[in-house]
Amino acid sequence: MAYESRLRGRRRSVVRRAWLYCLLLALPALSLVGILFYQAKLTLAPALVVAACLLVYLLLVAAALIDTMIRPLQTLSNVVSSLREGDTSFRARGAGTQDAFGELAAEINALADLLQKQRVRSLESTALLARILEVMHAPLFAFDRENVLQLVSDAGLKLLSLPYARCFGVSARELGLEELLGAPDQTIHSFGGKPTRWLLRKAAFRQDGVPHTLLLLADVSQPLQEEEQIAWKRLIRVLGHELSNSLAPIKSIAGSLLARVDTIAGDASTLHDFRRGLGVVESRADALHRFVQSYRQLAQLPPPRFKRVALAALIERVVLLEQRLPIQLDPGPPVMVNADPDQLEQMFINLLANAVDASLANGARPVRASWKLAGSSVLIAIEDRGLGIANAENLFVPFYTTKPNGSGVGLALAQQIARAHGGEIQLVNREDGEGARATIRLPIMQI
Repeated sequence: MAYESRLRGRRRSVVRRAWLYCLLLALPALSLVGILFYQAKLTLAPALVVAACLLVYLLLVAAALIDTMIRPLQTLSNVVSSLREGDTSFRARGAGTQDAFGELAAEINALADLLQKQRVRSLESTALLARILEVMHAPLFAFDRENVLQLVSDAGLKLLSLPYARCFGVSARELGLEELLGAPDQTIHSFGGKPTRWLLRKAAFRQDGVPHTLLLLADVSQPLQEEEQIAWKRLIRVLGHELSNSLAPIKSIAGSLLARVDTIAGDASTLHDFRRGLGVVESRADALHRFVQSYRQLAQLPPPRFKRVALAALIERVVLLEQRLPIQLDPGPPVMVNADPDQLEQMFINLLANAVDASLANGARPVRASWKLAGSSVLIAIEDRGLGIANAENLFVPFYTTKPNGSGVGLALAQQIARAHGGEIQLVNREDGEGARATIRLPIMQI
């Protein structure tokens, strides 16, 4: 409003100056006419009529001159004002004339065309950015220098579990992102108490001359888990080879010495100690050999041999194998999966055995198995009423176990089988009370 008031004031000032200059231009002519009237000794009436006609003529010529000069300037001013307001649809007339006004109108029209193209490009770039934010799977956040969120992708909204209206303009502290915002670039973090591990990428940029910070989170859980599995397999192969090579002769020598004890003459108590010691060596060597073989099974799991498998029949068969505790089976819809039935059966046996062990440790509480469809996948749930999960981060780590006689192979082997079939296993504590829930996601066969 203040700018428009100043503009109108300048227009009035220009018009006044134009009238003043026209009056100054006409003043010599009016003076000359007065002198001629005086020399011709005209009477007052004819002199007034002639003077009035001359004055009217001069006023009309001056008005036409002023209108010719001012109106193009007003038109150009309106076009520039529209451009300033962001409206690039107006154009100045008279751009084809070979004069100063025509050149000015042509330049303003060229500026309007340029601004229109830039505006279209800006709108297209904004639309492209919005589309990229919609389809990208990596959470992306942009904060200003006050650490207030200015931009977020759909994946970022999903990670925060908040709608856009409750995120935009909110500080990083309130969103729980302050630690990530202050962390170094290319570091790995967890967020929101979830097992997912994120690789943090940070970048600085400026908008309207103000520094901003861009955060990009890349899910590296699966690549890290795959690298860990490769490392575990290499370690297991080396340890298994070396231990097996050492345990076999130890067991053989202990058995041979134990057989020769009866042929040796000596004190009965001493021979008894020999038998007992050699028996312990032989049995522990045999037990350690079996222990190593169980880990070698994890490291040498063969590729699955896929075939068409009815999920319902497979789960019902696995449930019947578990005799320590009755299993409540809630059948879902008929589902066909492309899988190796032997490996899939072993996976369900391991998971069901863990659930029964947990329930038996908490008073033989019931175990439940069920499945349902979820898009192009089937979700199989095995729920127990045990004491829950104490350390969820190490559940699928080989060698890790919370059972006194456990080997730490069952869950790691089950996860390896699920991933070989394009699926995933999640093990979490139940929200409706004691116990844990194992959820197996497998792709279904498309008919």
